[in-house]
Amino acid sequence: MPSDEATLRKAVIGAAVGNTVEWFDFAVYGFLATYIAAKFFPSQNETAALLSTFAVFAAAFFMRPLGGLFFGPLGDRIGRQRVLAVVILLMSGSTFAIGLLPSYDAIGVAAPLLLLFLRCLQGFSAGGEYGGGACFLAEYAPDKRRGFIVAFLVWSVVVGFLLGSVTVTVLQAVLPAGDMNSYGWRIPFLMAGLLGGVGLYIRLRLDDTPEFEELRATGEVASSPLKEAVTTSWRPILQLAGLVVIHNVGFYIVFTYLPTYFTKTLHFTKTDAFASVTVAGATALILILPLGTLSDRMGRRPLLIAGSLAFAVFAYPLFLVLNSGSLIAAIAAHAGLAAIEAVFVSASLAAGAELFATRVRSSGYSIGYNISVALFGGTTPYIATWLVDRTGSNVAPAFYVIVAAVITFATVLTMRETAARPMPQFVAAGTGNGRPAQGRVS
Repeated sequence: MPSDEATLRKAVIGAAVGNTVEWFDFAVYGFLATYIAAKFFPSQNETAALLSTFAVFAAAFFMRPLGGLFFGPLGDRIGRQRVLAVVILLMSGSTFAIGLLPSYDAIGVAAPLLLLFLRCLQGFSAGGEYGGGACFLAEYAPDKRRGFIVAFLVWSVVVGFLLGSVTVTVLQAVLPAGDMNSYGWRIPFLMAGLLGGVGLYIRLRLDDTPEFEELRATGEVASSPLKEAVTTSWRPILQLAGLVVIHNVGFYIVFTYLPTYFTKTLHFTKTDAFASVTVAGATALILILPLGTLSDRMGRRPLLIAGSLAFAVFAYPLFLVLNSGSLIAAIAAHAGLAAIEAVFVSASLAAGAELFATRVRSSGYSIGYNISVALFGGTTPYIATWLVDRTGSNVAPAFYVIVAAVITFATVLTMRETAARPMPQFVAAGTGNGRPAQGRVS
């Protein structure tokens, strides 16, 4: 591991800034959902149009496993840094193109089809971002600070989401409604081109991780990392998939679904929704890094257990508070959900990276994470909207959160504590448990 702080700082900045750009690109779609619904899915039924918009949002997540299957093994073959540069280029380019798309009124059904295609490109790119970034930071971090260092990745995701929210809200405040509907909604997507260029420049200046460079120098880079990951690390792949169920459901409830829920279900203003998501984001930003440090000291499992149990116990009461009719109470409930999410995600990314050996870490992480996020993450806004519409109960999304939390809690109980320990570099062939071969740890 690198001993100098300057090298570590450069790695953290490179991964975090690029990740912020990636998730700004990905998030603005959710914040602009109502505008996109009107432009690409015209319908007399506003709920149907919004469901169509969230369905396209979810479609991107179904592409993430394909992106993970492509970029994960690629990261194990050519290195983490090169993959991180490619994915930010692809994400920013596809986001920029959404900003240029003609609407349904201009080109008919081709408009939503092109939107779907570009969202799928975004999802394909995102399939390589989170796994690549988590592995990159985990392999740079000292063993006793890995939780804190890797927590910067999810911290930067919240920054990206907040930047997206701020950008959209400022545009709504300064532009007349007619201008926002006609062209203003395109501006955040077009900003992706400039931001992507900045992120790409930073990532091209990074060196690859010491662990991967050691593998390359000794000729131990896996020739078929996907096959090796599936055959030697199938158990940690399944554990990671279960681990991040509530990680993703909680995240997309807090930062993507609730801003729309505030306006469409609770009938607060867009300004109220912005205030709430800003408070929630600030809550998460304040908590994530200190909690990452705490996970280095007391272990990952205590925080993972506490976070998943808190979601299972408090999701329903907090949704009741959201629906109390009081804006202050609703904002407080939103912040409460964000705080629980911070407890869990502060430890989950590091815990996931620590499950895998260096030879297959990018492959195993990308497969497990992206399969789970496709099934449970990107579908969250759609399922939550559908539950409210079908049941007539505004608190119905809480039950989806509870189910996700129970799945994750059961998964955490199968995991060993991995904090402050060296990560394995090789795996014993055929074990399926991701444990290091005798005498072969980094």
